[in-house]
Amino acid sequence: MSWLFGMNKGQPPPEMPQFPQFPQPPPSDGGKDGDQAAADAKKMEAYRFDSAALERAAKAAKELEGSKYAKDALELTKQQETTKQLEFQTQIREYEAAMEKMNIEKERVAHEERRKTLAEESKHHQQRSQYQDQLARKRYDDQLDQQKQMNEQNLRRQEESVKRQEEMKKSTVEYESDLRYKNDMKRIEAELRGKAQVERENHDLYMDQIRLKASEKRVTVMESIRTAGSVLGTGLQAFISDWDKVTAAAGGLTLLALGVYSAKMGTGVAARYVESRLGKPSLIRETSRLTFVDALKHPIKTARRLRTKPQDALTGIILKPTLEERLRDIAITTRHTKKNKGFYRNIMFYGPPGTGKTMFAKSLALHSGMDYAIMTGGDVAPMGREGVSAIHKVFDWASTSRQGLLLFLDEGDAFLRKRSTETISEDMRATLNAFLYRTGEQSHKFMLVVASNQPEQFDWAVNDRIDEMVEFDYPGVEERERLTRLYFDAFVLRPATEGAKRLKVATFNYGAKCTEIARRVDGLSGREISKLGVAWQAAAYASEGGVLTEAMVDERVEDAIRQHAKKVAWQVEQSSAAGQETKLQQQYRSSKDLDAFVPPSIKEK
Repeated sequence: MSWLFGMNKGQPPPEMPQFPQFPQPPPSDGGKDGDQAAADAKKMEAYRFDSAALERAAKAAKELEGSKYAKDALELTKQQETTKQLEFQTQIREYEAAMEKMNIEKERVAHEERRKTLAEESKHHQQRSQYQDQLARKRYDDQLDQQKQMNEQNLRRQEESVKRQEEMKKSTVEYESDLRYKNDMKRIEAELRGKAQVERENHDLYMDQIRLKASEKRVTVMESIRTAGSVLGTGLQAFISDWDKVTAAAGGLTLLALGVYSAKMGTGVAARYVESRLGKPSLIRETSRLTFVDALKHPIKTARRLRTKPQDALTGIILKPTLEERLRDIAITTRHTKKNKGFYRNIMFYGPPGTGKTMFAKSLALHSGMDYAIMTGGDVAPMGREGVSAIHKVFDWASTSRQGLLLFLDEGDAFLRKRSTETISEDMRATLNAFLYRTGEQSHKFMLVVASNQPEQFDWAVNDRIDEMVEFDYPGVEERERLTRLYFDAFVLRPATEGAKRLKVATFNYGAKCTEIARRVDGLSGREISKLGVAWQAAAYASEGGVLTEAMVDERVEDAIRQHAKKVAWQVEQSSAAGQETKLQQQYRSSKDLDAFVPPSIKEK
């Protein structure tokens, strides 16, 4: 039965019982009777069965009932049937799982198709939005073009209208001026004709009046001459006849001339004395020497400076250890020279700009208890013939200092260059000779410090006046780290902790960041690093909340490195044109590329 309903799919059907065969009817001879007989035979075939099989089955059933294994056979049959039912249920579960999996796959495919459909719809909507946006922009551009054309047309019409009005106004003014000119000419002509006619009619009367006036004037002048001559002659005769009056007049004139000459000379001497003691020469840009006028203007500042004690010459100055040791020796020598009233030594500071030459010169003067004065060589060149007198005034003023004066000459190569060159003028040559004359001997009144970026351009006589030369080079890694920490604290951390200013600092490792910056800013001078600190402060002020972040610090550092590389490139081009190159410029030229001075992080950006 299970096989009939398809439960045991895949198994061969059980053998059907063989029914008994009915005897076949004899074949007919043909015709209608034969066909009928054949049809009857087929009908009988359908109702025929094998009775012998039923007999054998009944016999087997009886034998089985009588056998002692009948019960076991029945149980075995039940178990087989139960096993077949379990297998059938298992197959049903497998079919159900397969159907469930098919449904899940169908749902997944449906969701995937739905997702693709939504994506295509969104893409289509986006494209349609872009197309509509392009159409809107095009319409807006067309409207702008039309509006522009209309404005141009209106402007052209207005210009044409104004031009026509100006032409009409001009023609009207010309017509009025023409009429006025004609009327004036007619009026002048009429007046001249009237005057000419009056003069012709009154000519005789006018001539008589002129003759009368001339005769009267002649008589008056002659009478005045006679009177003045008689008075002067009488007075002169009386003066000459009296020798006491002659002697008094001569003495008075002599005393008057002597007084005028003495007043003139005394005024010049007093002016020079006041200028040397109280004033300041025009070439001096900055000085710590107190004057009477400065003391009256700034009494608090003057009192504070008088109470200030000498400090270390290298306070706040960060240089290489070997250079610091040498400069400290110079400071100690200068201080003891000032105490013992000895002769000062002339020193030359040379090196790249921004490496601390001027700063150390000021600190050296304060450490030694001396006054300092700063002058620039570029101020001497434009003075021309007055440069000689200006140089003498500077050294005269320096010689009047009671505490000793450190005269710092910045950019001295501007007028102390070689006299053999053709570019130097006669006035500049005379100024250089005056400088050499005033510095020919050692002085216990002033100390000369010359600074230059190009010491090779100095005249050989100027180099002969120099007692010691000190080279200021770019800071190394350790010095750059110290400078970075110093200016980060001065311009960022200290204002942020005060709280009064609009400046805050985000949280990051300040020490590690300063070390990293020191490694990156190779080749930057101390002045450029100080400007980097000012740039950090300015970036914080420019931000929305006044907060300086690590990204802003890195951005300013990269910008400073790029600017420095560009400056080096310009300097190389200028030096190559002049035929002079420094060590850094030669390194740049050998690299043949600006990227040699730019860190990899900036190259990637």
